[in-house]
Amino acid sequence: MIFRNARKWFGFLLCCVTLCGAAASAQRYVIADQDASGPGGSDMMSLLVLLQSPDVHLLGITVVTGDSWRDEEVAHALRLVESVGRTDVKVYPGAAFPLMRTLEWTRLANQMYGTPSYMGAFSDRRMQKPWDAIPPMREGAPTTKPAEEDAAHFMVRMVHKYPHKVTIYAAGPLTNVALAIKLDPHFAELAQELVVMGGSLSPVTTSDEWRNNPRHEFNFWFDPEAVSIALEAPWAKITTTTIDVSLKTHPEPEVLDGVAKSHNPAAEYITKYFHRPVMINYLWDELAAAAWIDPSIITGERYVYMDVDTQRGPTYGDTLIWDEKYKPALPLNKVHAQVDVDEPHLEKFLVELLSAPTPHPSPSSDELTK
Repeated sequence: MIFRNARKWFGFLLCCVTLCGAAASAQRYVIADQDASGPGGSDMMSLLVLLQSPDVHLLGITVVTGDSWRDEEVAHALRLVESVGRTDVKVYPGAAFPLMRTLEWTRLANQMYGTPSYMGAFSDRRMQKPWDAIPPMREGAPTTKPAEEDAAHFMVRMVHKYPHKVTIYAAGPLTNVALAIKLDPHFAELAQELVVMGGSLSPVTTSDEWRNNPRHEFNFWFDPEAVSIALEAPWAKITTTTIDVSLKTHPEPEVLDGVAKSHNPAAEYITKYFHRPVMINYLWDELAAAAWIDPSIITGERYVYMDVDTQRGPTYGDTLIWDEKYKPALPLNKVHAQVDVDEPHLEKFLVELLSAPTPHPSPSSDELTK
């Protein structure tokens, strides 16, 4: 009798260990490389998508200048993880400036070729203060500090630590990614995949930003050389959420109204800090994050060779694509360029995920192997 009971308990414990091991192995590792403008907005909500998903292990947030300047963005990212009780996720400062583009050259180019409708950190409003100034923050200043390690070295260290398991989610300019590639030629091939919010093919829109220049997209425009370096690296897979598909999504009223019904930390953060009415009424980075977690959200894509124009002229930073028959004799990668979306599915996904309690903090990336 005692022997039979012991066998039952042993079987039960073995089952628990097996299930726990399966759950751990099912976790998906990701680094969120983000131009973390805030509070609220697409940058912050996309980070919440990754923080809220119980099956995602967010190894760290790496910050790059883009929508705003890096140091201010780092502060917003720190305050975000504090707000939802996820300070186990460290924030790593990255590149403060593009590889080649400068503010001075951009201002001269605007006089020669015309001014983009959106310039992010290079806008006159952002340049009213020094690039490294951190203005008063609506959500309050963070009490935690950023990591001492820089973004590129952190990225390289993680893909070596978890080879072929780490997704690089790049939702801002690709400066940090390009620096990691130059730092370690094996970086891209050791990652699992690259997920990008960027590029534009032929969006259907009346917006001034794209109707006159349909291949323009801010993340590619801000640092074209970095994008070209990233797209030509030997990744196992590259997926990009284009302007084409982003313009088919909307955060309000369905998403924001749905999230406002919850009083959990992520939902309260979004409700408090997401400006309404939304001036740029699309889901950008959130879609890229959600579609990585649940690929069924995307209902159409183009599988094309992709690069970016790095010639210093009127199309500097524009997206370039080719089919197999017409591609140049260059070492280009094919990219899964998303162009269509199941919007009701996306909205339901976001409302449920962002309304839920924040998952318990997982071990930090450095604690996993201790």
